[in-house]
Amino acid sequence: MIELKHLSKTYKTGDSEIVALEDVDLSIRDGEIYGIIGLSGAGKSTLVRCINLLEKPTAGQVLIDGDDITQLPRKELLKLRQSIGMIFQGFNLLEQRTVLRNVTFPLEVAGVGRQAARERAEELLALVGLSDRAGSYPSQLSGGQKQRVAIARALATRPKYLLCDEATSALDPNTTRSILDLLRQINETLDVTIVVITHEMKVIDQICDRVAVIDHSRIAEEGRVSEVFTNPKSAIARELILPGNRKALNTKGGRRLRLTFDASCSRSPIISDMVLECQVPVNILFADTQEFEGAVFGHMIIELPNEERQADRIITWLQNSPVEWQEEA
Repeated sequence: MIELKHLSKTYKTGDSEIVALEDVDLSIRDGEIYGIIGLSGAGKSTLVRCINLLEKPTAGQVLIDGDDITQLPRKELLKLRQSIGMIFQGFNLLEQRTVLRNVTFPLEVAGVGRQAARERAEELLALVGLSDRAGSYPSQLSGGQKQRVAIARALATRPKYLLCDEATSALDPNTTRSILDLLRQINETLDVTIVVITHEMKVIDQICDRVAVIDHSRIAEEGRVSEVFTNPKSAIARELILPGNRKALNTKGGRRLRLTFDASCSRSPIISDMVLECQVPVNILFADTQEFEGAVFGHMIIELPNEERQADRIITWLQNSPVEWQEEA
């Protein structure tokens, strides 16, 4: 398990300070795929780099399987990092080494013999689907192939944890899906706990079990993906999850409500029932339906009539319905 307790990171620049992380508490369970999402500059990349102490926290603790690694001597820290693989947006491959020798590199650093390192690298290249490119150089690969090599290299020392810092940001949508499918396969077959840092909702949606939303250096909210996505409580989560509703909200009609349909009512004609029973028209400004964990969930923003009595009839109906709703500002 990875535990972050009261974690803070401050950078000093001349006479001023920049707070990158402030009092962060997180627990990442063994075997899960945990997402951390936020806008650029929110602190998410600093957060993931603090997990393996590529960035040393200013305050707080980083516990790996119960041990506070911020207190480890350098030699023990270097050994522990072999259990924490990391992949980056820019791949970070060694251009003068072949694909095979890129994967063997961390094994050479760890003192593994040449033959054993080669066998391990070949095994991993087969896992990521690149056995036929072992003798190629990074310049001869596509972006998706480079990231597969980076994943194989990160797995070389048989890590228990894999940290992914914007690992799909430089890839096209189809390649992104294939890389995420590969990460899910690695999680399930190798029992590797994966931490995914991203600003893309589709990444969280596709593979993560739980998610934390970070905003201005602090955790705004956290929970199962289905819970956070279907009922975001923080303003930043709503902005990230429902970006398509911004233009729709710039209208001059009546009050606006955001409805959340969970699996129990997402397949029911809720809006039709509401309009027919209340005999009140509503304007649909935004609607989206997605599937999380095998169940369908949806969001909708509706605009009520300006006439107060009609609007109150809709509110009363919703109060007695299974639909979660709240008024939009």
